[in-house]
Amino acid sequence: MKKFGKIALMLALCSTVLIGCSTKKETSEVSDEKPTLRQLGFKRNFDPNADPMAKFLEEKTGYKVNYEVLPMENTDDKLNLMMANKEEIDILKLSATQYNKLASEGALEPLDKLLEKYGDNILKANSEDSWKAALVDGETYGIPERAPRPFVGDALGIRSDILEQVGMEVPKTIDEFYDLLVAIKEKTGLIPMTGDQAILHQISGAFGVNATWFEEDGKIKNRVEQKGMEDYIQFMQKLYDEELIDKEWPINDSQKARDKFTSGKAAILASYGWGMSAVVLPVIQEEFNADIELIMGLKGPDGKQGAWLEGTGVSWFIAIPKVSKNKEHAVKYLNMKLESELFKDASIGQEGKHWEMKDGKMQPILPAFADDRNNSDWFMTSSIAKDYQEYWLLRTRKDPIMAETFDKMQAQVEYGKEEATTMAPPLEKASRYSQRLQALESDYIINAISDKKSAKPYADFLKDWENEGGLESKEDYNAWLKEFNK
Repeated sequence: MKKFGKIALMLALCSTVLIGCSTKKETSEVSDEKPTLRQLGFKRNFDPNADPMAKFLEEKTGYKVNYEVLPMENTDDKLNLMMANKEEIDILKLSATQYNKLASEGALEPLDKLLEKYGDNILKANSEDSWKAALVDGETYGIPERAPRPFVGDALGIRSDILEQVGMEVPKTIDEFYDLLVAIKEKTGLIPMTGDQAILHQISGAFGVNATWFEEDGKIKNRVEQKGMEDYIQFMQKLYDEELIDKEWPINDSQKARDKFTSGKAAILASYGWGMSAVVLPVIQEEFNADIELIMGLKGPDGKQGAWLEGTGVSWFIAIPKVSKNKEHAVKYLNMKLESELFKDASIGQEGKHWEMKDGKMQPILPAFADDRNNSDWFMTSSIAKDYQEYWLLRTRKDPIMAETFDKMQAQVEYGKEEATTMAPPLEKASRYSQRLQALESDYIINAISDKKSAKPYADFLKDWENEGGLESKEDYNAWLKEFNK
């Protein structure tokens, strides 16, 4: 088959006698001259062409790449318009939903043959499960980029001075947590807890509710089907009715909730993320001479405990549009980026300049690491997953507060739950209904918590969920699971 492909190509090149066939074309299927490539990436508020990574990659690979960023608003509309106009883009970094849509519409180049010819590093770097996740109707249209590593990204944050004021310790169980909220209300007059989310995993886990999709008895189910979901909602209703959580929970957003916490109006902030700790903790220390203690996965009466594991599965798919005139060079370029030493340098820079070993851990050297590698993840087009698990941790250590908060939160990993669908490829129905179902769940729970009299019975909500795509999504995932387990 390979010999036939080469012969056919040579015949095509030499088919016109008047044009002739050069010796160079006889010995090479792809010109050695490296074209300028055009790459489109996900939304981020920076200019990638002015970033040090652009110059670094050009020097290391010899390929000049013009980078473009999708807009922060109407992202998919812009992407779809560019593809409909057949703009000559060579490399796309796509979410699962974007990837599935474009692949299903025939807008992306099948990659199996190109990868076999030019992508040895790419093929070696990705696991069989990752490649399975990239399949659309049995074809590979994108190169998988694994999420960095499983981690828990949040907890409930409480001011340490409030704990001292009420004479209590960080709660470990759901009952201790309830008693703490009561004590805060009675002894401080503050809002015991503020937030805006429908699902708080540190609380919902006590009722057995964690990941959106879970596997039970060999079947994938959604958390809305769990008995524990009703128990969780009833517990949150109790907190709301007794004014133990913010009365403005339904109209808050994350910034409003954070402001109430940092201004001293609320004692506990729900979904206190490690990423915000470097901003929030200094304010709490300065204004209240206090620290922030973490309330992690609370245990329920039957010992259930939970948290949500992020950083699992495939985060992105790297694709090449069919209209690209540089398909072979695009794969060659992507393959070069996964040479072991180049990938390491692109990810974390050079030892002694961008990072160093301290106490057995790689630590970033600032400001060099932030200056030169802050946006390296945006430029990434697949990864050497086993290595990147450790490289990525440097990004959590760019600030000592953030690093300490992240490390503490990882105590939740041992009982954290990941999505059962984490390695599923982009499925047509599941992708189509995903956002609608998330909104339906969130809206119902928030309304049920804050206004239980007007909330429809849970059985009626379940029927709505099934009719709005839940049933079809579940069928989609279970069909995938059956094939995956063969």
